[in-house]
Amino acid sequence: MARRSRAREVALQLLFQRDLNPTPVPRPAIERFTRERLLQDREMAAYCLALYDGTLAKQTEIDPKLTATATNWRLSRMLPVDRNLLRMAAYELLFDPAAEPIEVIIHEANELASRFGSADSPKFVNGVLDKIAKMRTAPATEGAPTGA
Repeated sequence: MARRSRAREVALQLLFQRDLNPTPVPRPAIERFTRERLLQDREMAAYCLALYDGTLAKQTEIDPKLTATATNWRLSRMLPVDRNLLRMAAYELLFDPAAEPIEVIIHEANELASRFGSADSPKFVNGVLDKIAKMRTAPATEGAPTGA
């Protein structure tokens, strides 16, 4: 498994745990878990924690976008794996300063959905992320007044 793929997997595990566990896990335990899972690879641990922290920091902006694009699905009704995978991938698509190619982000999300979600998860995740990706590629000036 590629290093970044593994880092995304660990970030998903952290997001899943946080979503389902009402008791916050202390930051040192999160960092220790990340280092252990990523075999002390400092670069990938930093990448993983940046995905985790970024997703949490932007969750209040991400969740309404997911609700709007996941037709007939409330976040609370989604499988927890799908919900957290969509949050993380939406963060990467819309806010991550590294700005990975759209195809890479969606492919990685589909791979994780195949491994950890239901049989329908990859198709669902792909459909939602395709709509989210269109938000990233939409012209930034759309609807902005034109001037001289």
